[in-house]
Amino acid sequence: EQKMADYVNRKYGIACSNGSAALDIAIRALNFQKGDEVIMPSFTIISCAQSLLNSGVKPVPIDCDYRTFNMNINEIEKNITKNTKGIMIVHIYGITVDVDPILDLAEKYKLKIIEDAAEVLGQEYKGNKCGGIGDVSTFSFYPNKQITTGEGGMVLTNCNTINRKSRELRNLCFTHDRFVHYDLGWNYRMTNLQGAIGVAQLESIDKVVKKKRFIGEFYNNLLNDIECIDLPIKSTDYCENIYWVYPIVLNNKISKSAKEVMKLLSENGIGTRPFFYPIHQQPVLKKMGLFKNLHLPNCEHLYQKGFYIPSGLALTKNDMETVSRVLHRILKD
Repeated sequence: EQKMADYVNRKYGIACSNGSAALDIAIRALNFQKGDEVIMPSFTIISCAQSLLNSGVKPVPIDCDYRTFNMNINEIEKNITKNTKGIMIVHIYGITVDVDPILDLAEKYKLKIIEDAAEVLGQEYKGNKCGGIGDVSTFSFYPNKQITTGEGGMVLTNCNTINRKSRELRNLCFTHDRFVHYDLGWNYRMTNLQGAIGVAQLESIDKVVKKKRFIGEFYNNLLNDIECIDLPIKSTDYCENIYWVYPIVLNNKISKSAKEVMKLLSENGIGTRPFFYPIHQQPVLKKMGLFKNLHLPNCEHLYQKGFYIPSGLALTKNDMETVSRVLHRILKD
């Protein structure tokens, strides 16, 4: 916990059982009230909305930027209401959110900031480590993350009150009077064995980041002649891509959908994963009566046209060249 806190320049780290648990804890620790609203990206995993809803908070999803995949910061202020109490920042696929304008809005409207940094461990925003932004931050140590404990997560904060509340929430809200409980929490503890694995892996994080960036650049060079796909951007004014995954978006020069191309790749032995299904279109949330008639075109288009190709740390140059050959053949047919 302390090593993770030190790494991202936070005071406190609270290890827990997974990234979704970290979000549950972080949001409860901020003491939102039922009916409060938190603005968040629609282009993200459902855990972000689920944790809000589990605490009685209404998620307000907004569209993403087409090239960075991150929440469109220009859409935030127009969605702020008298019920808005927070903004959830989620860094997507290896490029960070442009954070400073959001922090300015948070100060202006007195809003809490939750930073989900699950996909960007090792990444920096303007030279500062992700995971150190806002009131509270979360990480996941799922197997596809830069470091993994099999399952596992982390809450990080500089606030002692949030730290103490988070520690209680992950451990059934035990207090000094054992078996006397004044609040309800969860059994979200991380095991000592997972912790030991995490400590060892954190020692190699710089090597992991270097390998991820090598994979990204190698793919860039292999695939930049395919005209019907948009490759991930290499950098912005505020960060350099960490290539947590290697996302591809089919552009208007090809009529096939992502699912069609993914099926062809699978038939040729190449595994892929789809992009996030937008929060505002999730059937379970629509069934709850949320997000009626909400249309967020970039999120919706990216799901239809986007997917990512193999980019795990064990990948070799030969593996990537094989992926490239198959992609060239499929997309040029």
